[in-house]
Amino acid sequence: MKLTEYAAYDALGLGELVARGELSPLELATSAMEAIEAVNPSVNAVVETYADRIVDLDESSLGAGPFRGVPFLIKDIFGHEAGRKIELGSRLCRDMLVEQDTYLAKLLRASGLNIIGRSNAPEYSMAGTAENVLYGNTSTPWKKGYSAGGSTGGGMAAVVAGMVPIAHGTDIAGSIRIPASWCGGVGLKPSRGRISFGPVMDENGFGLATHFVQTKSVRDAATMLDCLAIPQAGDPFIIPKPDEAYADLRSRSPGKLRIGWSTEPIMGVPVEPEIAAAVLTTAELLADMGHEVSEESPEFDGVSSVRKFADIWFFAFDARLQGYAKKTGNEIGPDTLEPVILKIYEYARTITPADFVAATLELNGARRKLAAFYNRYDIWLSPTMAKAPEPHGLYNLGRTDVNMDNIVTELFAAPFQFTVPHNIMGTPAISLPLAMTSNQLPIGVQLGARPAQEHVLLQLATILEDAMPWRDRIPPLHVSQT
Repeated sequence: MKLTEYAAYDALGLGELVARGELSPLELATSAMEAIEAVNPSVNAVVETYADRIVDLDESSLGAGPFRGVPFLIKDIFGHEAGRKIELGSRLCRDMLVEQDTYLAKLLRASGLNIIGRSNAPEYSMAGTAENVLYGNTSTPWKKGYSAGGSTGGGMAAVVAGMVPIAHGTDIAGSIRIPASWCGGVGLKPSRGRISFGPVMDENGFGLATHFVQTKSVRDAATMLDCLAIPQAGDPFIIPKPDEAYADLRSRSPGKLRIGWSTEPIMGVPVEPEIAAAVLTTAELLADMGHEVSEESPEFDGVSSVRKFADIWFFAFDARLQGYAKKTGNEIGPDTLEPVILKIYEYARTITPADFVAATLELNGARRKLAAFYNRYDIWLSPTMAKAPEPHGLYNLGRTDVNMDNIVTELFAAPFQFTVPHNIMGTPAISLPLAMTSNQLPIGVQLGARPAQEHVLLQLATILEDAMPWRDRIPPLHVSQT
């Protein structure tokens, strides 16, 4: 198979070729490796490949699911397989090994995916851009030297550049949707509790985080949700799920929806005109389709809420890093941690249980105000990002001018402005690449829904994928261009 052919398929398309016997999993793994070798030097999305899953692949080890043999990258963060490296983008964790499989890893393998390597992420996934000292910066496939977003920038960049058709993602403040916007892919953040974090963890980020994947088609996201949204033994709670498969519901009409849209800043970061225009165009299209569309956004004191969000996110981070240091034998300091992370570590040591409880109570208030929006609307339509992809260096953890007083306004406001509310609420949200800027950079448009309403988002996303297609857009840093 030529690399141009390989990169033209989505994950299900490649899985169908394997199911029909037209290609073998080994041939797909070989194509993926060739694609990585061809374009990764320009994009820097992949930090490790697994020879035993490529040249030495045992095809009998693959699961029998719909993605059998499809190459996949795991993010350099939670979710890994026993015996593999997990370095969390940090020199402190260099060469650290995973001790046991996560439930996620088992579900990914059961879906048939062939996990062939790791994707790049910022240190401890604490930035809206995939830049780190350990492995370097990941570029959006649309412009070298410009951020792929984060924290799952490596995974989304690899998908859009044609290296793999699907990749692992995690999202605690927008980390699936931000790179989907800046790379031009599909990024669904499922509802809180939809996908298990077991067996070692109950909820990551005290309920703010979730696992899922980065894709280039809506149907891949829907089918993968069927594969991963399976409650596991000991999960702290189980949320409602439709009786039918997401893959089947995806093609159904969502009915007439009440849609509230806005491009007004909710954390003080103005929305670029072309991005605002893309949201307005989407709103007008949905109105033409018969939906009830109004201009309104939720009530949200963004900067204040995210400061409390940070106190929850950073609580006990010091103990976590001390555990890594003990495991690796490395010392915590400027030679093992980037400047912002070192400051967060020191700050975490001052956060008391009383501070944590106070932050939790304040964030509960923010959640209640935000969620009141869904008493009036079924869908919240907004930009994913206020800005188009920007050069490396603006939001990374190496900045020496960032401290705990300005971290929200300097590092978090611009990337997280429209994404973090959905983490606070625990509601599902999806970023779709519905437009391009005049200088050919992708624009993500975000749709959010009520808790446990992923199927409604997937239905609306399928309609928009047909009406505003992105499938034929090829970025300059793509395997077909090498």
